Amino acid sequence: MKNLYHVAYIEQPKRAQDIVLTKIGLSDDIKHYPSAEQIQIIDQYWEQKRQERLTRIAEKDDGQEFAGEDTAITDAADKEDTDSLNWQAELLTKLKQFTPSKFESFSRLLISKMGVMIDKERGVVRSGDHGIDGFGYFQSDEFRTSRVAIQCKRYSDNAVSEPEIDKFKGVMDGFNAEYGIFITTSHFTERAKKKATQGNNTVTLIDGQELADLVERYRLHVTPITTYTLDDYYDQFE
Repeated sequence: MKNLYHVAYIEQPKRAQDIVLTKIGLSDDIKHYPSAEQIQIIDQYWEQKRQERLTRIAEKDDGQEFAGEDTAITDAADKEDTDSLNWQAELLTKLKQFTPSKFESFSRLLISKMGVMIDKERGVVRSGDHGIDGFGYFQSDEFRTSRVAIQCKRYSDNAVSEPEIDKFKGVMDGFNAEYGIFITTSHFTERAKKKATQGNNTVTLIDGQELADLVERYRLHVTPITTYTLDDYYDQFE
């Protein structure tokens, strides 16, 4: 939704309300979505959010308070984004403190929630074993079963680079995996993103931002808190 909003396809999304298409959203040819220009806009937005999240993590680690934060929030949408950034920043901080084995276990649990059946014999391996951190099977709607290899890197700041994707693809071949899933708490370089889509065995990339979104989507050991905001109706007194 945020991607569609920032390329002007929809109006500002509001909690518990219908999504409204803009004129551009109604008329644009989505066969070409996302265009190179739209990708740039979307990437800029998420990079800004990533930098804000890293700043919050650094401030929290330093024991600083977010002075003036409430006054900087101008509307409910901004507050919702801020609240989301706060808990997501806390989540990533906690994940980076996991031991390698616990982070691998967490990654397998998340992937299983997404529909991949983890192989109990081949799919649960220790760090350094075989060069992968998990293996399983995914059955599509057409009853086609695909072999899935899983790799995860618990990085603080370093980006996952092209050689790491290339190495993972080589290991995937050894497992006859049709596709792979690479999870990181940081992010991927542009060359790594390109490498992931090349060849027959493609790799789905999950960075820190998407990792937090998936934890929210699948309610993975998180508790949602429902709040309400008043709409414009209550600002009209006559």
